[in-house]
Amino acid sequence: MTTTATARCDSVVGGGTASSEATSVAVMRCADGVARVTALPDGRRRICVEPNVGFALARRTWDTSYPLALIREIHSAKGLYLCDEIMREEDTSYVEHYLRHEVISYVDAADFAGKRVLDFGCGSGASTMVLARILPSCEIVGIELDERLLRTARLRAEHFGRRDVRFLRSPRADAFPDSLGRFDFVMFNAVFEHLLPQERCRLLPLVWRHLNVGGTLFLNQTPHRYAPIETHTTGLPLINYLPDRLALRMARRLSRRVKRDDDWETLLRAGIRGATVREILGILATCGSPSLLQPKGSVGDRIDLWYRKLSRRNAWLKRSIWLSLKTLKVISGVELTPELALAIRKQG
Repeated sequence: MTTTATARCDSVVGGGTASSEATSVAVMRCADGVARVTALPDGRRRICVEPNVGFALARRTWDTSYPLALIREIHSAKGLYLCDEIMREEDTSYVEHYLRHEVISYVDAADFAGKRVLDFGCGSGASTMVLARILPSCEIVGIELDERLLRTARLRAEHFGRRDVRFLRSPRADAFPDSLGRFDFVMFNAVFEHLLPQERCRLLPLVWRHLNVGGTLFLNQTPHRYAPIETHTTGLPLINYLPDRLALRMARRLSRRVKRDDDWETLLRAGIRGATVREILGILATCGSPSLLQPKGSVGDRIDLWYRKLSRRNAWLKRSIWLSLKTLKVISGVELTPELALAIRKQG
């Protein structure tokens, strides 16, 4: 990607009231389109992303407090997903909302004080910064394979002055940095679905060995492998029930999010297959004694936990799904949720 700049613009970019005074604008280009960053009177910056025709993008505008240098770095690493990446940290209804529900609903925030927390697959550091914000004083270590993402994560920590957060690079997908040590809590935030099947079988036991006895592994924001609608990667209904080869053909033909030349490994890496509770506990059982925790009493079960984190948009539909899932549990004993939000304690 290349970054260029223009000097002036005659109106506020991305909406708002037009101004008679010229406004400085930074323009960042990549193969998929253009991002424009406009300085606002309150010191923030408005980002407006303009994708090329055919490039699917959900989040195109955002007003941020990030400095321009950090915005440029995120653009370099994330391209036109610039707004989404910044919103992951700044928008309290995004990652913070999920973590508050899916972590604090199992373990009180006070229990993290003075402990070591591993943010596995931390990416550009958005989830790590959120954890540092919502948890009491503790040591947080983020690990990631991609050095570009780590550079962004470190700049984020520097921007916020977070000296209690460290970022380390994993030497390989199936190995951890030397002298990583052991942890009281491990976070898999929206990560597990992106691991290939063989990576899941290698990495979970590796993570488990770095977790102290009595410690807790949190695995959340991962789609259920057999949800009726595959919302994460393709947006298609029933594709979760198709064999791999047919699922690939349908995804290429019917999903606007999938390119015609994408192969199956690309879609697996994108997260098309999700996970199940049985799969995760089965892997962990080969190397220890995992205990699946239930949400604290005031929350209910994992179905209630999933329902409580939802927005009020289309509330009638979401409540209908919740009621169907609760009925299924009563009839069959199966506790099914569209997304996994699990806490697993290491017994020994």
